[in-house]
Amino acid sequence: MSEPLLDVDGLCTNYGKISILRDVTLSVGEGEVVALLGLNGAGKTTTLRSILGLTAARAGKIRYDGNDITAWPAYKIARLGVGYVPEGRRMFKDLSTLENLQLAENGRGGEWTIPRVLEHLPKLAELRSRKAGRLSGGEQEMLAIGRALVSNPRLLLIDEPSQGLAPLIVEDVYRILGELKQTGVAILLVEQNALLALKIADRAYVLDSGRVVHAGLAAELAADRDRIRTLMGLEVAAR
Repeated sequence: MSEPLLDVDGLCTNYGKISILRDVTLSVGEGEVVALLGLNGAGKTTTLRSILGLTAARAGKIRYDGNDITAWPAYKIARLGVGYVPEGRRMFKDLSTLENLQLAENGRGGEWTIPRVLEHLPKLAELRSRKAGRLSGGEQEMLAIGRALVSNPRLLLIDEPSQGLAPLIVEDVYRILGELKQTGVAILLVEQNALLALKIADRAYVLDSGRVVHAGLAAELAADRDRIRTLMGLEVAAR
């Protein structure tokens, strides 16, 4: 078996004296979609932030494309080809859609040019002149994905893309993620809506109190409603 694109081994992360992640081990293969599931406070966002170098790991190893990036600064990790779609979108609201995309270009080059992003996300093409602060929540989520893509990542870390969106908009966002999967971009997807994420994921991990409590094929977990109920609660399993 080939070496995974991302390999996290025994990751431990603290906020001050509070232990958040406890021996988290996971991997993402080239072109693979992996769901990282769990309830609020399970440590999902902290896992992404630790991989990205935004929150320092206390212990463990993080390897990307064969490089030990455990102690690397965030800007250096981004230059390797790791993109980030943060929870809450976090864009320049006074700049236009197009200007937000232009700022995200990092000079690495690659297939994901702004014209290609606008082709894959045609709604953004329609809104290219509109200020980001005037976009709807779903439109902002699409812009956050497009902004990450123009950096030409091999791996995208996506945090709660369905949060706060109407069901029809969520369907549209996940349609876009499914299309990205077909292009070969690897994705580590953080999501509370387990069944939604499992539809497009190849494999899944479930966090609980900063520990991995389940790892396996996404299709097998999606088919086992009792297992989802045990891991994530009745409300999520019944959706």
